[in-house]
Amino acid sequence: MSPLNYAHPEVLVETEWVAEHLHDPKVRLVEADMDATAYDSGHIPGAVFWNGFTTILQPDFRFNFDKGALEELLARSGIANDTTVVIYGNHNAIAPIMFWFLKIFGHDDVRVMNGSRKKWLVEERPLLTQTPTITPTTYTGQRLDSRIRALQEQVQASIGKLDRVLVDVRTPQEYRGEWFSTKPPEGTERAGHIPGAVHIPYESALNADETFKSAEELYALYSSKGIIPDKEVITYCTIGGRSSHTWFVLKYLLGYQNVRNYDGSWNEWGNQPDTPVEV
Repeated sequence: MSPLNYAHPEVLVETEWVAEHLHDPKVRLVEADMDATAYDSGHIPGAVFWNGFTTILQPDFRFNFDKGALEELLARSGIANDTTVVIYGNHNAIAPIMFWFLKIFGHDDVRVMNGSRKKWLVEERPLLTQTPTITPTTYTGQRLDSRIRALQEQVQASIGKLDRVLVDVRTPQEYRGEWFSTKPPEGTERAGHIPGAVHIPYESALNADETFKSAEELYALYSSKGIIPDKEVITYCTIGGRSSHTWFVLKYLLGYQNVRNYDGSWNEWGNQPDTPVEV
């Protein structure tokens, strides 16, 4: 049993575990970020780089669910169907995005490094600037797992339902309708939140050092806002990234059975002319 009492402690690995498996041929480290600046300055030995925008998102900031593109990405990253994939980022928000993305295609063994790159640096563990030489594999993706994804019509049907709860994980400014992502709304963009959505910023699940809080702390945080295991939970943010983080916490660290990530999020909802909006 994990000392932090997580429901699925196996999906979260510590920096010590990563250090011990740097040369394990069955483990592939992935550093994910919005650009390669940090990776190029020094990354964990053996780690490949995935760009959080161009690797898994399309130009309209929607996830690219093309199975062939996923298979090509994993094959050139040296990932086979039985590879243990360990993801870390320059901060702890991005690794769960890649975790959710791989899980929706059915990859079995995906893990997140607790504390992100920040913890690795604080502990003064080794870094390399050389890009690793990767032997390509053959990868076969599975059909999309619709059980962990929410579509717009499912979100709209959940408004006002007592057995469902919508969780907005964005900033207070976005939730209040002052910002559309990182700026005031422009053109046809509408700002605010989905009616009835509970607001808990994704980073509320983290300690100051970017490690995850204990299960007891996490359950107290979410249950105090009515986010409890016997309800269907849908998380959302702007483009489905930060909400993947809260999805990961609820489903894997707390063990909630029915949690979906609305990957269309406010990028879709706030650009529709007739979706209900509350400020």
